[in-house]
Amino acid sequence: MTEAAKTTIHTVRVEFGDCDPARIVWFPNFFRWIDAASRHFFVTCGVPSWSETEKTLGVIGTPLVDTHARFVKTATYGDVLQIHTSVAEWREKSFVQRYRIMCGADLIMECDEVRIFAQRRAGSDTAIRAVPIPPSIRALCE
Repeated sequence: MTEAAKTTIHTVRVEFGDCDPARIVWFPNFFRWIDAASRHFFVTCGVPSWSETEKTLGVIGTPLVDTHARFVKTATYGDVLQIHTSVAEWREKSFVQRYRIMCGADLIMECDEVRIFAQRRAGSDTAIRAVPIPPSIRALCE
């Protein structure tokens, strides 16, 4: 595993509707925010939109294939969360994206996701396949 060269921070303000009746962020919202932070990471690194990369590289995006999360503290409405995102490991056809969700100095959650760069399978609008990580994208994100 290599150390992440780039880290981006995506900020989210927790709203009342993001919480359950106990006023704690409902856990699926963390995964929604992490998914947004993943795309934010690539945009910040200079990667074009997925519709553009589909035209130029055939890459339609970075679907999730595995996830592991650890919840450390709760968050509630009014909290401002910073999602620190990096690529912890580059593999041939996948990569590990790492997230640390902070509220000030407090760690709220950490998560590692395995994602792939995907192309559409020939002759299908719904089937996809993993492809080697495009060198041009990797170079922008290291």
